Amino acid sequence: MSLIKNILYFQSVLGALANMCLLFFYTFIILVHRSKPTDLISCQMTFIHIVMVLTGGDIWLTDVFESLNFENDFKCKATFYINRVMRGLSICLTCLLSVFQAVTICPSTSLLTKFKHKLKKYMIYVFLLIWSFNLSFSSYQIFFVGAFTNMSVSNQMKVTKYCSLFPMNYITRSLILTVTVSRDVFLVGVMLTTSTYMVIILFRHQRQCKHLHSISHMRASPEKRATQTILLLVVFFVVMYWVDFIISCTSVQLWKYDPVILTVQKFVINAYPTITPLLQISSDNRIINMMKNL
Repeated sequence: MSLIKNILYFQSVLGALANMCLLFFYTFIILVHRSKPTDLISCQMTFIHIVMVLTGGDIWLTDVFESLNFENDFKCKATFYINRVMRGLSICLTCLLSVFQAVTICPSTSLLTKFKHKLKKYMIYVFLLIWSFNLSFSSYQIFFVGAFTNMSVSNQMKVTKYCSLFPMNYITRSLILTVTVSRDVFLVGVMLTTSTYMVIILFRHQRQCKHLHSISHMRASPEKRATQTILLLVVFFVVMYWVDFIISCTSVQLWKYDPVILTVQKFVINAYPTITPLLQISSDNRIINMMKNL
């Protein structure tokens, strides 16, 4: 287990540092350079992923709370609530990024063209709606998560060293599960739909370019590189999300969390926020040029 814990620490350090660097670059680009609308989405995602890395592995935030002598019950509620909010925001903003990129690269003859200016105009309202929904919806974690005690062990499902989940009545559990699954299935469906649309556009563009240039000498445009990066992020997110979803559902149904399975789930949870900044940094010429000039 010590080796696995060291791997989680390494993953957390790598994810935190990569996202902090990316947050610095995006903040600088937004404040100093001419930024793109997708930069605002990516900047928020980067901040969210920093918090996810610090809370998802139950490593960093727990250590902070212990050093400040916070009570275990408050520590558990805060950690689980923050992590659930950030995970909800991550899937919402990944979906928004996918939709925005699909609208950005759509041909002028497409029906989506009329939404280009509307998306930019109402972007701030979309952000407020996304944050408000996730902050309010995830509040149930405050009532059904708490410090683990040795009393009534059968009524608790221990998920970390100090924290456990408390049982819910059938109606509450069904309602939360229905809303969560409906939200996630809808957003994943939108991501897959927009991704398919972007793949079709890229394929058509590549086929048209064959008639004008040799593919081996054709240089990919910034829009094409950005689209390819977002496609990779969406595919990776969907795979990691469903692995995490299957592990969570299986554990809740059995009302038991195996320590090894829990460790694997922590690794899966941190995989997306760790890989995302590395992909974005390697595909954005603005960031690469800034790093060269440092």
